[in-house]
Amino acid sequence: MLLAILLPFLSFMVRGKILTGIICLLLQITLIGWLPAAIWAALSLNSERADKRNEKLIRAIRKNQK
Repeated sequence: MLLAILLPFLSFMVRGKILTGIICLLLQITLIGWLPAAIWAALSLNSERADKRNEKLIRAIRKNQK
């Protein structure tokens, strides 16, 4: 999460989203764009974590039903 706030573009790059990281870097270059870039990266990270958590729960439920 700290990486997403301090270096938003790098947060995307580390997660394999290269094009998104480049777009975020272009936004981040401007001083005004830094805050939206940081918010975007943090929300994206939280969304990805929630998706993984939901997939894990769905797999557990399907396993218990069989």
